Amino acid sequence: MWRDLKPIGRDRDSGGYRRYAWTGADTDCRAWFKAQAETRGLTYELDRNGNQWAWLGDPAAGDAVVTGSHLDSVPDGGAFDGPLGVVSSFAALDELRSRGAEFTRPLAIVNFGDEEGARFGLACVGSRLTAGQLTIEAAHRLRDGDGVSLPQAMEAAGYDPYGIGADPERLARIGAFVELHVEQGRALDLSGDPVGIASAIWPHGRWRFDFRGEANHAGTTRLVDRRDPMLSYAETVLAARREAELAGAVATFGKISVEPNGVNAIPSLVRGWLDSRAADQATLDTVVTGIEKAAREYAERHGIDLDVVRESFTPVVEFEDALRDELGSILGARAERPLPVLGTGAGHDAGILSGSIPTAMLFVRNPTGVSHSPAEHAAEDDCLAGVTALADVLEGLACR
Repeated sequence: MWRDLKPIGRDRDSGGYRRYAWTGADTDCRAWFKAQAETRGLTYELDRNGNQWAWLGDPAAGDAVVTGSHLDSVPDGGAFDGPLGVVSSFAALDELRSRGAEFTRPLAIVNFGDEEGARFGLACVGSRLTAGQLTIEAAHRLRDGDGVSLPQAMEAAGYDPYGIGADPERLARIGAFVELHVEQGRALDLSGDPVGIASAIWPHGRWRFDFRGEANHAGTTRLVDRRDPMLSYAETVLAARREAELAGAVATFGKISVEPNGVNAIPSLVRGWLDSRAADQATLDTVVTGIEKAAREYAERHGIDLDVVRESFTPVVEFEDALRDELGSILGARAERPLPVLGTGAGHDAGILSGSIPTAMLFVRNPTGVSHSPAEHAAEDDCLAGVTALADVLEGLACR
């Protein structure tokens, strides 16, 4: 499975992946998922929001156990973020069948669409729509960097953008969702454990900062006569690092758009996107407020107009204690020591769904801690340990 999926959407120059929603690479990933489902004799289903499902048992029976993740990527992302969870889900089902497991609850494997938000700027679009956390109107307003709307992109890929929306009937049929994911940090590497259990997801969001100045000639305009928005933006980037360090949080300006984007032209507009995350809501509020305050002071000093727009936000997610403890009990019975329980600053579909159904997560060790990069990695032995752990969990939940 890994060998077949690995080349899809891979850039030859960077070695990273560009599997963006509703593109050719996304279509190829979806075809791969459907083929895996059909090969195993599972019932394949595409829901109204473009999420893919592979069912063992009656989907309408209720109280189903669901696992899976996503197949899309960030720009030049790594091979493991998302795909490891989907591949491991199919492999875990294969393992359970080899054990002769008898299922007492329906089981499904899911591929949620547009989890990374790389194309339209909003993460977890597929799961947000399903959970009713993204309205149809708001989804239809989403645009990519080329001005293509979400409906246009869906139609071009052969999907119906007018049937999207909340799907409470589907969620009502799910008793538990367990997502396996490569760890996006080094906690497991430092503890020496191949697999861990998630405790919570930090609150996080994305904010767009629009610095508007005046375009002019880079060679003939005196420094004192300039209204250069790049100066305010640069100072704001430094302020973000400072505020995050003071609060023990993280803040990143990782995307920028410049107009007119000429080497010999002073910009008229610098648009930067801030991603910030913290262990609790109060700390996150402090960090973002501090960054915005600094940005407005810098903008005023340089004669720049500034607009700040919050484009997305996810509050802290505390995974359900009962399900998390059940995972610990299932896995602890076969382990020499209890599995570590750790929080994460990364968002996931499991976090979105946690407000509607019981959810839990397993993490697989990442020896470098690098993620959202071609250097993202997990050793084969650790991946196999993750498959075994997921199989044990699914057996404990769906075969009792």
